[in-house]
Amino acid sequence: MAGIRDVAKKAHVGVGTVSRYLNKSGYVSEESREKIEKAIRELDYQPNELARNLYHNRSSIIGVIVPDLEHPLFSKLSKYIEIKLYEKNYKTLICNTVGVSNREKEYLGMLERNVVDGIIVAAHTLQSDEYLKINRPILAMDKDFKGQIPLIHSDHKKGGRIAAEAMIQAGCKNILQFTPSSKVSTPSNQRHIVFEEICRKQGVRVTTIETNWNLFTNSYYRQYMKEEIDKYVDINFDGVFTADIPAIACMTVLKKKGYRIPEDVKVMGYDGVDEIYMTDPPLTSIAQNIPELAERCVDTILNIIEGKKYEKHQILDVKLIKGSSL
Repeated sequence: MAGIRDVAKKAHVGVGTVSRYLNKSGYVSEESREKIEKAIRELDYQPNELARNLYHNRSSIIGVIVPDLEHPLFSKLSKYIEIKLYEKNYKTLICNTVGVSNREKEYLGMLERNVVDGIIVAAHTLQSDEYLKINRPILAMDKDFKGQIPLIHSDHKKGGRIAAEAMIQAGCKNILQFTPSSKVSTPSNQRHIVFEEICRKQGVRVTTIETNWNLFTNSYYRQYMKEEIDKYVDINFDGVFTADIPAIACMTVLKKKGYRIPEDVKVMGYDGVDEIYMTDPPLTSIAQNIPELAERCVDTILNIIEGKKYEKHQILDVKLIKGSSL
């Protein structure tokens, strides 16, 4: 296997010149560059990635922390982040916290020890001060650190407004709204606040019910909806607004109980995951642009690492996907 000295010998340049070329650490003339590139091709030379990373004090690995990869939103987000990072010659280390565990703290420890170059966090198990005491590249996706860590999220206020207007236009008068726990403050909670405000101004009753703050599995939502729907049968609700996966679980429960969708109960989801097209009827949803969220996350964390300019707070657009559940 060819080494750096073999490349230098074949290119008729010094080892230091080859090193500067490989590490992009200094001036290399155009003539020397062409000779080195030709020698690399002819020798099929493979640079020592570990040595190069050690030279730059980098690992070329980015950590991604999400609550649970079973949830379609986080699995799709992780997929697109990994694709974009790979295109930028970075590898991805994915952690799903799966409820409350030490995983998130351990990954932060890896950032402190330079095992990863930066972290994109979309989980909510650790207190903010655990992140704020680390002076290393961190980007938050839908997790608010009060402006102290760069933040990217969808326009949830607009999403809540679109959802409210769509359900009011569909004739809903009495809506159940299932929200994440108020214990955790995230930009995504704004959609539910705006939704309720607009509905109430139009004389529409909204009953807000909090779900468990850090469980995202399908089995949890199926059981949860089975229990909760029975509690509110007496108020004669005619609409449900929640995220896509609990909305799909709710539709299943409602149909088993004899409700017709949308004739008896209209259902509105939020996120725009692929599963909304597989329901019967197809679920109407407010869609986040997951590929764009992933691309913004990658571009921003790499700009932070490389000391380039970046926007501290980025908000991406959302859109209504019309199904047949309204």
